[in-house]
Order: sequence, then structure tokens, then C-alpha cells
Amino acid sequence: MAAAPRPVPLLDAGFPQLKSRIIERTGHFYYQDKDDLLWERVRKRLRATGLSDSGAYLSRLEDPISGPAEWSRLEAEITIGETFFFRYAEQFSALRETILPEIIERKSAVRRLRIWSAGCSTGAEPYSLAILVRELLGESLDGWRVSILGTDINDGFLKAARQARFGPWALRSMPDAERQRYFLEAGKEQWQVRPEFRGLVRFERHNLLSLLDGSSPLELTEFDLILCRNVLIYFHPDTVVQIVGALRDRLVQDGWLLLGHAEPNPTFSAMMQTLSLPGTVAYRRGDAGAAAASPAAEPHPAGSEWKPLLPPARPERPARNPAPPRSARAAPKPPALPAAREPGDWVDAIRQRANAGDYAAAADLCRRALAGNALNAALHFYHGLVLQGLGQMEEAERSFLKSIYLDKSFAMAHYHLGLLLLAEGRSGPGRRALTNAAQIAAAMPEEHVLEEGDGATAGDLRRLVRLHLETAARSGRGG
Repeated sequence: MAAAPRPVPLLDAGFPQLKSRIIERTGHFYYQDKDDLLWERVRKRLRATGLSDSGAYLSRLEDPISGPAEWSRLEAEITIGETFFFRYAEQFSALRETILPEIIERKSAVRRLRIWSAGCSTGAEPYSLAILVRELLGESLDGWRVSILGTDINDGFLKAARQARFGPWALRSMPDAERQRYFLEAGKEQWQVRPEFRGLVRFERHNLLSLLDGSSPLELTEFDLILCRNVLIYFHPDTVVQIVGALRDRLVQDGWLLLGHAEPNPTFSAMMQTLSLPGTVAYRRGDAGAAAASPAAEPHPAGSEWKPLLPPARPERPARNPAPPRSARAAPKPPALPAAREPGDWVDAIRQRANAGDYAAAADLCRRALAGNALNAALHFYHGLVLQGLGQMEEAERSFLKSIYLDKSFAMAHYHLGLLLLAEGRSGPGRRALTNAAQIAAAMPEEHVLEEGDGATAGDLRRLVRLHLETAARSGRGG
């Protein structure tokens, strides 16, 4: 019988050196002041490898034989893979209405289109781009050479991206009609991107830091469009400026660059043209500092509802809660899990079940996790999302309220409670909950990334709350 794994201690003496090496290799300065979060990720690998401390684990990483595979596993733990199709509706609207039409017209003579999705996670972004490009080119697509490249540091994400199979969580912002047009059913609560869109996309492993040391592949050049969204938050501010400069150099003249809503920096305007498009900011490689002619518009954050490609417009309505859609049938109970689990482990397992469409199983995991962690606000929050996805609105509301009771500053719990109440027609309480979320976010720095916020910042949340409140007011709901 194999010996039981040794208990993993709290932060040990070798952790600072290990942390320094991780940041050096990955560039993830995001973890510089987040020891607890990084240690939680590292501890999973310690348990998996049976190693007892950071020093032993660093030796494993530096081993020429076992190191490369272990680095890959660790990078899978410390990178965030949350994504969904047509994320950031305003940016995809800008792509559909302005950016891609301009590129297509300008490149009509050579009929060559090159797009790079840097930090593509499990592939939703490049596949979204493939859908959009095919819709825009229509029957003329056969005469074009279209290349859409998705890159990421995480091998696990890339493997999933190549399979092109997604659950309801990744498709949560997409109406059923569009889901049927762009995907094939591939099992229970699973959909696969149709071949005509998959054929436009390829995936490669790439670390953005290689752009700075000269080791990046030579083929990563002459792009018409680069998207690098919600990746730069990991890096040191000085490194961010260098990376953006390197991305600019990989664009053709007049090529376009899109960053995440929370990532624009005044320094970038000295490096590229800055264009204020409706709802977002875009950059072009051209005369440095040239201002855009279009009027400025304040960006809106993630979570806005995606508008389908056809028809081009439809009436506005409040953005939907990104909880998973309802499951028609209860999924089988998951296998037994060890009794001693950390809250972060439970959250990861819950998200995995929800992402696979096993919402009954996700709810069961929530109940089991809360049995031993009844005072954990994040677990109550995810229980609320899962219950809402199952259509159990009263129970979901109670879970959000429990989360708020345990952590009154939990902005995303206030926010999702507000969306639930608005969806139930309870405008007065819903608006109050959303206002509470905005007030909590207002006390934070604009660029602060919210806990359990899917990458959204405090500034994002304030703008999104304002959008919801304005939309609710236009709809004429009473309080």
C-alpha cells in the first residue's frame, strides 16, 4: 500500500524563492502581493506530487527531466481560464461594425487576413472571431486566406481549445438560435464548434514574455488584428508597456489592437493611434498619438449581453446573469470526494461541474462544501449562481443573502442578487442591491480586480451597474 501523502504546511521558508522563480518565468506579477492565493495553487501541486515543501518543489521544477512537465501543470493552476463566447459585447460590436469591415476593405486586393488572439484560454475568443469573420465575408470567404491564431501559456487550455467543445457556461451569453447556427450538439449539455468555423483557427503555446527576449517565433508578425484581453493584469506595469509595444510591432501598418476594458494606459496613446469607438477603446499602428475622429464613449465592462450577428440590432434589455442555464435533467451525483478539502478546492470543483453542464452535481458539491465551510461567503455565492441556473430562484436569493451576511463588502454577491431581483420584477430591492455593489466598488481603486468577478474591475462594475439601472429606468419598471 502506498504511503499516505505527508501533510502540507502553511507558507514555508522556501516559498519566497519559489514565488520569485514563478514570477520570473511566467511574468505573473499579479501574484506579487497575493501569497495566500499563489500558495493555494502551489499547495495543490505539492499534494499531487507528494512533496512536502516549497524547496523540494522548486527542485522538481528545475529538474531537466521532470521540470518541463511540472511547469506546465503549475502554469495550468495559476492561470485563469474563465471565458465565454462574444465576451465584452461592446468590443465585438466594434469588431463587427468598424474594425473588421475596415480591414476587409483595405485588404481586398491581397485577400489575406491575419488575426492573433493572445491569451486565448480555452478558445472561445478565437472561435468567436472565426464566426464573425465568416459572417462578414460570406460567400467571398473562399477567395480569402484567413488565419486566426490562438495562443496561451497553459497546455491544458490549448488541448481543450483544439477540441472545440463547450458547455453552457461558455455559451451563457449566446441566444439559442445562434447556438444552433454555430455549434453542433456533442452530448449532454455539450456543443462543438461547427467545422466551417474551426477550420479558420489554429492554436499554439506561447508565453508573451518571449516577445521581449527575442525567443518568440518569427511567424508571429504582420497581423491585421491582435486581441490581448485580460492577460496584461498578470504583469508588472513596466512589463505591460513593453509587451504592448512588442504587440504593436507585430501589427501591419494600420493594424488594430484590442486590450481588455480595464487595461488601457495613457502611455499607449504615445505608441499608437487611440480610437474611441462606441463602448470601447481601440489602438492602431500608425502615427503615434494621433487622435480618433469619432466621439469618445465610456467603455462598459464584461457581462453585457451579446447581440447576434443577424439581425444587426435588437431592443436593449438588461444583461443576463452569467449563471449557467437551466438543466433539463438532473446529472448523476459526482463520485465521493475526500472529506478534508480547502474552500478553494471546492470552488474549483463546483465551477468544473457547472462548466460541464452537471448543475445538479454542482449543487450537490455546494451543499457538501458548505457542510464543512458554512461561514465561507464564496461558497454561498457559487451556490446561489448554481441554484439560479437550476431555476430555484428563492433558494438562490437566500444563498446570495447568506454570502452578503458573511461578507458585506462582497460586491459580486450584491450585484448578482440585484440582477436576480430585477429579473423577478422586484425593481426596488434589485436597484438597491445593485447600488450597494456600486458603492462597494467605488471605495476601491478603478483597476482593482474584484473577487469572483470573472476578471471585472471595480471600475467595470460601477459602469455596468449604471447601465443596468439606466436600462431598467427606460423599461418603465416600478419600484
